[in-house]
Amino acid sequence: MTSAFFDYPKAAGFGRVVPKSRIYEHAGVGTALRDLFVTQVDQIVWKYKLAPETTNLAATKAVSEIQVFGISLRTGKLDEEVLRAIDRAIPFPLIFELSWSGKRKAVAAFKRPSDADATKWVVSGYFATDWAPDDAARRPLPVALNLGGLYDALITALMPEVAVGGEPAIEDIQTRVARMEAIRTKTREVDRIKARLAREKQFNKRVVINSELRAARQELEGLSGGAPLSSAPSE
Repeated sequence: MTSAFFDYPKAAGFGRVVPKSRIYEHAGVGTALRDLFVTQVDQIVWKYKLAPETTNLAATKAVSEIQVFGISLRTGKLDEEVLRAIDRAIPFPLIFELSWSGKRKAVAAFKRPSDADATKWVVSGYFATDWAPDDAARRPLPVALNLGGLYDALITALMPEVAVGGEPAIEDIQTRVARMEAIRTKTREVDRIKARLAREKQFNKRVVINSELRAARQELEGLSGGAPLSSAPSE
């Protein structure tokens, strides 16, 4: 995976602290989730606003602006439900930059208006980089024709470079996101089958489970080309 940390335009700098209470109000946060915010999140800062007037890129129907949020953590762990609450509260595509103990991590889900109701958002699973030093170099923003293309490039930078049939995958962003999520689901299935196999002592049953495991691994290979899956943000 190439670096997903970008040198955002100075004109896009926003630098406004977002009160947790605003997230609670707009996302319908309950007691258990508030406790996660309190124990895991130190501060949320709205760092950049990528819009037509700050990037010279035209808006698209799906992407009128992209917001970059910085989240300073109290520990090295952040529950995914915290990110989902922020995504529910803010009606724009979001890129998160987590910071903790002199390190940073980029995280985002692919977020798009619902086909059934354009006022509602569909949010995928989250993609994340590994932790990197806070002073690591940033890349120039990807070249794009509009904000939709920029958003696709920012999300793609968070994904593993996965091949199909031995060749680099050429897919639109929704197809690629769907395949990444299928890989995650199939990976969990493989892990569950391996755990069953480890527990089973009877030879005949082990033969059956081994057959299931081979089939699941072949399906995973077909989806991923053997490439490793990107880490989840809570890891």
